[in-house]
Amino acid sequence: MSDYKEFKGKQGLVRLINALGYSRDGLAAAWKNEAAFREEVLLAIVAIPLAVFLGETGVDRALLIGSILLILIVEILNSGLEAIVDKASPEKHELAKQAKDMGSAAVLLSLINAAVVWACVLWP
Repeated sequence: MSDYKEFKGKQGLVRLINALGYSRDGLAAAWKNEAAFREEVLLAIVAIPLAVFLGETGVDRALLIGSILLILIVEILNSGLEAIVDKASPEKHELAKQAKDMGSAAVLLSLINAAVVWACVLWP
């Protein structure tokens, strides 16, 4: 595995290109390994164009789209947390369960947030 300092010395365009590559790899890993992420991407494919169509103002559209993107962000963070927990120790442990449950709760809250935002924007 590469040394941590190898990545810290990069600056400017090289750093940006590397960061974009890491982001692409992260999205690909989420798509490949996480069924929930794939389902939420399909939700986003439907909801984002719908948000553009239904939102009356730029702020409406930003709220509707942002709430959907937040679901994807939280799902990726939850998946990362689960991967770290699994790597640290594959055996069952109460703290591992607690960490995974909290990540799952964060995803649930992001879904509730999206539902509330959509309800508030579309049914004032």
